[in-house]
Amino acid sequence: MKEKIKELLKELFADGASLYASSGRINLIGEHTDYNGGFVFPGAIDKCIKAKIKENGTDKVRVYSIDIDDYAEFGLNEEDAPEQQWARYIFGVCRETIKRGGTVKGFDAIFAGDIPLGAGLSSSAAMESCFAFALNDMFNDNKIEKYELARIGQSTEHNYCGVNCGIMDQFASVHGKKDCLMRLDCRSGEFEYFPFKADGYKLVLVDSVVKHELVDSPYNKRRESCERVAKTLGIETLRDAEMDDLNRVKEQISEEDYMRAEYVIGEKERVLAVCAALEKGDFETVGQKMYETHAGMSKLYEVSCEELDYLNDIAKECGVTGSRIMGGGFGGCTINLVKEELYDKFIATAKEKFAAKYGHEPKVYDVVISDGARRIS
Repeated sequence: MKEKIKELLKELFADGASLYASSGRINLIGEHTDYNGGFVFPGAIDKCIKAKIKENGTDKVRVYSIDIDDYAEFGLNEEDAPEQQWARYIFGVCRETIKRGGTVKGFDAIFAGDIPLGAGLSSSAAMESCFAFALNDMFNDNKIEKYELARIGQSTEHNYCGVNCGIMDQFASVHGKKDCLMRLDCRSGEFEYFPFKADGYKLVLVDSVVKHELVDSPYNKRRESCERVAKTLGIETLRDAEMDDLNRVKEQISEEDYMRAEYVIGEKERVLAVCAALEKGDFETVGQKMYETHAGMSKLYEVSCEELDYLNDIAKECGVTGSRIMGGGFGGCTINLVKEELYDKFIATAKEKFAAKYGHEPKVYDVVISDGARRIS
């Protein structure tokens, strides 16, 4: 095995290999709305997966992950699925590209990234987007449209990795643009770039270092709740529901399903309110809506945890403009919109108080809004 990896490394660092990258993402607001046909507001960040890839003239894919020091080799037919979970992301991208009529040939690849795992920054979507972009560039003359590349990543999650996710993570990784957030309509696929240069503010993630695993998790149960309510209302998704509609069927659904739907309907409105506020440069309203989202995710959608609620409370105490849990939930980060003059005090306080309560400091990641999937060389 070691000899095989050495040979692969030698080949990949010779001439002829191309270097590709795709970014992790943040989502300013709009959580758990994507699979409900609503709006999300993500951006790609300056932390990414990079892969060096070279066609190998066989019908096999040979991949080495630097970060976890593991090697996988597999064919391109359905029965060739690798055992390692990380390799299934790449295998799924190959299969979903082929299913759509695209060409995939055998290749060698080596990859690594600086996206913190388990922090809610969607490292898996970045990996899917990196390889989908690369296969499109190498074997398909970039004929597959960007939105379809995002769908390839989403279908990989559904069909090969066991997570029934929405489109947002892969969309942001593929479409990301420096200094811009994107409002995506998850039903129509239409999106719009919004300049995001928050002068006087910093975006910072505070990582609870609580890990979460979304496969077979409460994530899928939340989605089932939303689908039950939509079915009761006679609509396709909760995108088309208002609170009056929900209250009309309150007696026909469980209390838990009511809470889940109440959060989603409120979040749909918050995304639109944040877009309007950003156009006016009104960051106070943006921050207020972020706090409202956290409360909804904690109390109604119940995807927060004690550690994240505590970080949110610290942010409030420190006068942080906006703070909320980010990502699917059950651990990970809060995303915080912080005035520059409060930044040092907030970070110091968060580290000190969190360590005193939980025995370890949270990790801190400053993020810059950056480009998405791309070829580097």
